[in-house]
Amino acid sequence: MQVILLERVEKLGQMGDTVKVKPGYARNFLLPQRKALRATKDNMVHFETQRAQLEAENLEARKEAEQVDAKLSGIMVVVIRAASESGQLYGSVNARDISDAVTEAGVTVNRNQVIMDRPIKTLGIFDYRIRLHPEVISEIKVNVAQSADEAKLQEERVARGEKAVVTTADADAEEAREMAEEQAAALAAAAGLDEEAIEALEPVSGLADEIAEATGEDDASEEGSEETA
Repeated sequence: MQVILLERVEKLGQMGDTVKVKPGYARNFLLPQRKALRATKDNMVHFETQRAQLEAENLEARKEAEQVDAKLSGIMVVVIRAASESGQLYGSVNARDISDAVTEAGVTVNRNQVIMDRPIKTLGIFDYRIRLHPEVISEIKVNVAQSADEAKLQEERVARGEKAVVTTADADAEEAREMAEEQAAALAAAAGLDEEAIEALEPVSGLADEIAEATGEDDASEEGSEETA
């Protein structure tokens, strides 16, 4: 189906363009949303008579959207949700939740302005876009956490270049690593190795074996000396 665009439509064209689209897309979205007209001769003539007014209205609307974009672009909104130890949400965060959070932050938007392919189902910080105008799109961050304090921690982690969410599995792995380091240090001290020798024994995961091997060789050398004596 051929249609005349009444405004810019992402990945389709600019105002005044005549484009070919699937009939269902036109009937279900473009035409009822007043984003396009059927490209009939009468409609094309009508559009040309209204073009100047439409362009002026579009320009004014775009200027207003740009002012809102200056306030909105780059902000981070927080959405509180319960989640499992693995970080999976009990439920999800959808476009309405994001629009409500943005509105609470001081900029009124509706859920249809949130560009969202699928709902959020895990804790973390996510990038999303808000369509303020066909030609003005803001980028925001959505911080999904279990509490305000946790949201702040997630923001700080991301600022340091770390993962936003530390799950139970992550915490267990970190604890295991720290324990391995402590055990390795204790074994090294017991073996009488100096600081330089300890630093030379890497990686940490194999430190205990290397220490045992090193001390075993020392014992063997001592036993050999005793036998020779």
